[in-house]
Amino acid sequence: TMTDVTTAVPVTVRFFAAARNAAGTGAAELVLGPGATIADAIGEICGQSDEMALVLQKCSYLCDGVAVRDRSASLRPHQTLDVLPPFAGG
Repeated sequence: TMTDVTTAVPVTVRFFAAARNAAGTGAAELVLGPGATIADAIGEICGQSDEMALVLQKCSYLCDGVAVRDRSASLRPHQTLDVLPPFAGG
């Protein structure tokens, strides 16, 4: 079934440092299904390329500026997920 616009969860993903290089962009808009979690969003981004999947294994994440401890947390529409690679040596 098509994702209903009223239940879709649009989120903005912002990439930094190595993640930005792998993504080829500083930000992307994802539209996830109802009940989507942070893990779902990460999975969606991982699917874009092998390089992206490798980079994301080492990343930490912020959701609306707060460190993500629980990736099974649900996303709300229009939240922003920041993808932060380890900065050391980069």
